[in-house]
Amino acid sequence: MRASGYTLVELTVAVVIGTLLTALAVGQVGAARERARLAVMQSNLRSLAVAEASYFYDFRVYTPDVDVLESRGLVVGVGVTITVNEATTTGWAATSSHLNTPRQCYLWAGAAAPVGPVTEAGAITCDDY
Repeated sequence: MRASGYTLVELTVAVVIGTLLTALAVGQVGAARERARLAVMQSNLRSLAVAEASYFYDFRVYTPDVDVLESRGLVVGVGVTITVNEATTTGWAATSSHLNTPRQCYLWAGAAAPVGPVTEAGAITCDDY
């Protein structure tokens, strides 16, 4: 007659399988978080483009001051920093970054100098790592 319960081998196999599944899940969660951070940075740059257009409509110049745009309604995501690299009467360029990733996203419009790997005005591009 066999005693009820699990053998040491059965328990070891169960623990190994559980560990592998946990490792796979953690990797997927990390990748999802990175995609979410990039999405927020890109969304913030789209919002910046609208805010810069509105500011230009009122003052006939783009502003390098993100605080001014925030006072006019621009909302920047938690942990995101937007830097306007150039702003003139003919165009602007900006970079967004996040506290929890080394990647950055870039956007420029008009006659501003391109930033980062962006090759087309109005297209948002992020660093690849």
